[in-house]
Amino acid sequence: MEFPIMSDDLYPSTAAGIAVTAPQNLRVIKREGGVAPFNVDKISVAMHKAFIAVEGDDAAASSRVREFVPQATQTIQQAFLRRMPDGGTLHIEDIQDQVELALMRAGEQKVARAYVLYREEHARARATHEATIAKPHPDLNVMLRDGGTRPLDLGRIETLVTDACTDLANVDADAIVQAALKNLYDGVTVDGVSQALMMTARTLVEKEPNYSYVTARLLQDNLRREALSFLGVADEATYSEMAELYSLAFQAYVNKGIEFEQLDPRLAEFDLDRLGAALDHRRDLAFTYLSLQTLYDRYFLHHDDIRYELPQILFMRVAMGLALNEDDREARAIEFYELLSSFDYMASTPTLFNAGTVRSQLSSCYLTTVPDDLNGIYSAIRDNAMLSKWAGGLGNDWTPVRALGAWIKGTNGKSQGVVPFLKVVNDTAVAVNQGGKRKGAVCAYLETWHLDIEEFLELRKNTGDDRRRTHDMNTANWVPDLFMKRVFDDGDWTLFSPSTCPDLHELYGAAFEKRYEEYEAMTHDGQLRLFKRVKAKDLWRKMLSMLFETGHPWITFKDPCNLRSPQQHAGVVHSSNLCTEITLNTSIDEIAVCNLGSINLARHIREGRLDSAKLSKTVRTAVRMLDNVIDINYYAVDQARNANFKHRPVGLGIMGFQDALYAQDIAYASQQAVEFADRSMELVSYHAIEASSDLAAERGKYSSFEGSLWSQGVLPIDSIEKLKLERGESYIEVDTSTTQDWQRLREKVTHQGMRNSNVMAIAPTATISNICGVTQSIEPTYQNLFVKSNLSGEFTVVNAPMVDDLKARGLWDEVMINDLKYYDGSVQPIERVPDDLKAKYATAFEIEPKWLVEAASRRQKWIDQAQSLNLYIKGVSGKKLDVTYRMAWFRGLKTTYYLRALGATSVEKSTVERGTLNAVSNGSAPTAVPESSSVQEPRGVDDFLNGKGGQRPPSASDIDELGCEACQ
Repeated sequence: MEFPIMSDDLYPSTAAGIAVTAPQNLRVIKREGGVAPFNVDKISVAMHKAFIAVEGDDAAASSRVREFVPQATQTIQQAFLRRMPDGGTLHIEDIQDQVELALMRAGEQKVARAYVLYREEHARARATHEATIAKPHPDLNVMLRDGGTRPLDLGRIETLVTDACTDLANVDADAIVQAALKNLYDGVTVDGVSQALMMTARTLVEKEPNYSYVTARLLQDNLRREALSFLGVADEATYSEMAELYSLAFQAYVNKGIEFEQLDPRLAEFDLDRLGAALDHRRDLAFTYLSLQTLYDRYFLHHDDIRYELPQILFMRVAMGLALNEDDREARAIEFYELLSSFDYMASTPTLFNAGTVRSQLSSCYLTTVPDDLNGIYSAIRDNAMLSKWAGGLGNDWTPVRALGAWIKGTNGKSQGVVPFLKVVNDTAVAVNQGGKRKGAVCAYLETWHLDIEEFLELRKNTGDDRRRTHDMNTANWVPDLFMKRVFDDGDWTLFSPSTCPDLHELYGAAFEKRYEEYEAMTHDGQLRLFKRVKAKDLWRKMLSMLFETGHPWITFKDPCNLRSPQQHAGVVHSSNLCTEITLNTSIDEIAVCNLGSINLARHIREGRLDSAKLSKTVRTAVRMLDNVIDINYYAVDQARNANFKHRPVGLGIMGFQDALYAQDIAYASQQAVEFADRSMELVSYHAIEASSDLAAERGKYSSFEGSLWSQGVLPIDSIEKLKLERGESYIEVDTSTTQDWQRLREKVTHQGMRNSNVMAIAPTATISNICGVTQSIEPTYQNLFVKSNLSGEFTVVNAPMVDDLKARGLWDEVMINDLKYYDGSVQPIERVPDDLKAKYATAFEIEPKWLVEAASRRQKWIDQAQSLNLYIKGVSGKKLDVTYRMAWFRGLKTTYYLRALGATSVEKSTVERGTLNAVSNGSAPTAVPESSSVQEPRGVDDFLNGKGGQRPPSASDIDELGCEACQ
């Protein structure tokens, strides 16, 4: 049989009306080392001849083949275009692999089998031939950047790959070298050699997660060549050579950065010899490919598009930037560097971007209240633009702005309401991105009693008047407890304009309920004419419907944010931020600012237990770093500076929660995970509050401390009682168990004070968790095997702990890999995977949302702000949404973030060689997500008494029956 994959024959590849265009600047390396242009027609020819060889001459004319071949050809071409959008080289065997895969996916087993046998036969023949010649590969020359050439240095290649594989299990340096050599050709560039090595290692990640580290280490050869040559330190360097060169590069970097007016000149005042000696080149080994590529693409300083910053230099630059005002700057900079470079803690993206630079905008979030006058509205929009320019995420409170139809005193006309202004905000966010590094991001908040709320809910719809749509910004509901009670009671709800009810904006809890009911009474006797009465349930259904349809507005709760706020004496929390974890006071005079960073919880698990001593040390240093941000930060608007210096809030959070569970052999959907969420957050809270109090003893209390809950000895765990009192105990159930000596800490706080008005908030951490190579924030694993796409490209991500567990039971093989691909990274349908591993490695949509809410409730009791809580719901329905979000409110959560919904139905997949190969039973079809006896029930909600109007708060059993970067 003949299957000439690169034949000179041409065959029309436009059958079935599908046009195929060859990728530009894409070349194919032949087996003998020659290079030819990529010719997509030859793929079509090869597949047609494969069918003819198996099925006879008539196969080419069959409608099945004529339809399949051009579609498969186009799919193969698109795969290469995605992999190499700017062109490049690929080996002929890469193309053959794709042809083989296309035939298998199409169910053409006979043709695929014949094709595989053909390839094996010719591979044996080539091996026999190559054994008789001295040099199976021609001599290769490498083209240098100056246009000159030099012979390919195989010794250096072997050194690079050997270094990259150091101390990693189950990786093969020789296999990488041999496979990469096939992708080299005479005249290949220096970067092309590195690219070939990386691409070879990268293709092996799905089989062995450690190849992600290998790929990252190979990528560093490119990084070092680019930076070191630009800094004038060396043309290139191996990993081992960096032990000496890092210090030299660091000093040259500081000088260059100051010369380019990118680095703060004060960095030159540090003892650069001492700091350079502290750089640990060994920590470069900790990066995964995704983490290092993310740093390169988005974080490293560059000049004329040349990155001249290296990983350890970046961390030292940030550490120096945060230590500028310390007494012993070098000692503190080294302390901060140790924390960052070890991945025990990571600062937020704005801090990584800008610390140590001439414009040190280090804060993550800005919250504003928009006043009800034209000057104030456009001043707020101008503030948005200035804050966004310097990489700040924005949360705008629009509740004070009068509603559609409200009287305008100055013109004696009627208002157009909030929505037209939000369109301007949307377009401003698009026009002024975050320093040219990522899209501008803003979230508008509106209280549920505002007369424009119904139109506000529809802002993200793709239908309707586009002038009243905001496709690029986020929106969120700011929901009072009284509304939720009316939903439970099946009562009415009245919508007002803030121009006639301005004090509702400043009230919460029992005071809000009393005044709201007075306004409702005024609608009955004619004192208020501008209002609308709706059924609370109808509005709630619309809120949930729009959330499902458009992803917005998010649902956040006004009263727990205020009743549990330490700063009740100093103002009102009118909204959260872009990612719903910040709950700070705002007013016309104050723009709230928050400075974020996250503890890597996975790095604090030792021998299956949470290391409290290490956590205490990490938290203490992290709080100091966050407090330093306030004094060093660049403030684009005065209101932000005033608020930040007055209250000094920070937001210490966590990430790697799922990885910490894996390290303890705990499934996310279990009572053990809920307990771990409770105990781990209690320790973070305890140490963070103590660290801030000790800073107050060293540096002084924040200026608005007196009168705060802190000053009264009321800690976050204590404030739950106030929420219960004002909401009514029948509408809330929260576990209040403790394990630490909180009375000792209360006494310390009242005596020493606090340095920061707020200390904790759990941000999403999507980007910085990539840098640290852990799961983001408090999220469950999304998939166990998938391709992640972001601004840095496409990356194969495989769940390393799962691979280790499957290896330990002898289950990790090619069949398992193929099944994981086929089942979208899920182990649930794979029959030979044991039930305990199915429970442990259940993915986000395979975990009932009740577990997310339960764990979040346990964390929330310890946090003085909030948490970015995404909810994943599979088989979504109106009832399931209703139950989940009511449960979130009932469990005392302050906010929720994105709803990630998956439809109840999906296309059934079938194959001869995937799930059935793993089957250990009689071959019956596996269920999508089989039940596991290891999943336990959370307790407590079921005991809630049946409420008014036949409704009751949602219980865990109810849910069982129903079967998003500024902060990152």
